[in-house]
Amino acid sequence: MTALTDWVEHAVHWQVYPLGFLAAPTTEGSDSSTVQHRLPRLAGWLDYAVELGASVVQLGPIFAAESHGYDTVDHFRIDPRLGDEHDFDSFVLAAHERGVRVVLDGVFNHVGRSHPAFRSASTGDDSPYADWFIRDRDGSYRTFEGHSHLVVLNHDNPAVADYVASVLDHWLDRGADGWRLDAAYAVPPSFWARVLPAVRSRHHQAWFVGEVIHGDYLATVAESGLDSLTQYELWKALWSSINDANFFELAWALKRHNEFLDRFAPLTFLGNHDVTRIASRLGDSRHLAHALVLLFTLGGVPSVYYGDEQAFRAVKQERAGGDDEIRPAFPDSPEALSPLGVDVFRLHQDLIGLRRRHSWLHRARTSELSLANKQLSLAVSAGENRLVVALNLDDATTELAAGETAAVLLASAPEAAVPLHRSSDGSGTTVTIEPHGWAILA
Repeated sequence: MTALTDWVEHAVHWQVYPLGFLAAPTTEGSDSSTVQHRLPRLAGWLDYAVELGASVVQLGPIFAAESHGYDTVDHFRIDPRLGDEHDFDSFVLAAHERGVRVVLDGVFNHVGRSHPAFRSASTGDDSPYADWFIRDRDGSYRTFEGHSHLVVLNHDNPAVADYVASVLDHWLDRGADGWRLDAAYAVPPSFWARVLPAVRSRHHQAWFVGEVIHGDYLATVAESGLDSLTQYELWKALWSSINDANFFELAWALKRHNEFLDRFAPLTFLGNHDVTRIASRLGDSRHLAHALVLLFTLGGVPSVYYGDEQAFRAVKQERAGGDDEIRPAFPDSPEALSPLGVDVFRLHQDLIGLRRRHSWLHRARTSELSLANKQLSLAVSAGENRLVVALNLDDATTELAAGETAAVLLASAPEAAVPLHRSSDGSGTTVTIEPHGWAILA
């Protein structure tokens, strides 16, 4: 990340899957000539995002596609199920007027079979696009993870790199602030290293995050030139360690996370458009707050998936249409949301507010002060800045080491009910945490 993208240090994402959010049909494609102007309704939720505390709206696919948006057929056209280019321009303008940045979702590992380049390539070797795609030995076109309708691009072809760069430039020119690069783990890092420098030369403040699920994160960043990657390792450790009452798993993942932070700030999250919602994933609803406390105090760029801030519940199913439940429609306005999510929304506000007041958390490292299966206290620090996070999953009250802290910033219990005890020998402070409670100390 360059000095020109330092806006990312203060960023909190609100991720939206527009086709679902706006109740657009996803079983039929965008070949209709009728434009449905749904995007303006999403613009009506920008004040809600600001109230939440978000400074970035990360949009899922918005380009013309065959069905769910990840089967793009025209990267230069807004999906008519969502609107048109004027709707996009108006959305970006409204976001920027509120100080909110816009990050787009780019699918460049593969395209839908209706993409003009693939239609042309399918006519034979004489097509100018014949080498845009890869054929296996049996003559069939290579597809993405067994999905026959998603045809993989040939990333060794310079023409493909030029095409992707032109798409990135086009929408950055129209006001986008960055890109999430879908399935970046399936694309050779050398491809991004070829594409990104020219785009950066024209868009100095643009930010690029790659979707990477596992592997050598540090090597991927170094070889690709990406600014950030999705931190799936930490995502898994957060909910798994809480469900299993095994904070040792989280402690191990945080050592890796510290190593990543030496090189880049990962995109951290508890939910997204591809996974079961965190409120459904956790076995004990009392521990949702613990997961949120960790998300907003650990280093990285935190992202909230729309609906998680309202404690929406949904389980991803491994079947056709299995993502529909986790990509729901939102009502016309925030006033129509159920009041059942108010408490979780307010907790998000409190934690995001703390995060925004301590922007140094963006690159903060952690070290353990107390560690047991059901208890954890972490020192979170960057330079001379320091907070302590104390978590208790047990049915009993616990006493945890709190270093040199002197004040309670936020806690599950009223501040007066979270006593601090300074040791008589001056070795530090301990904090008393209620059953299934938590505290953030300074």
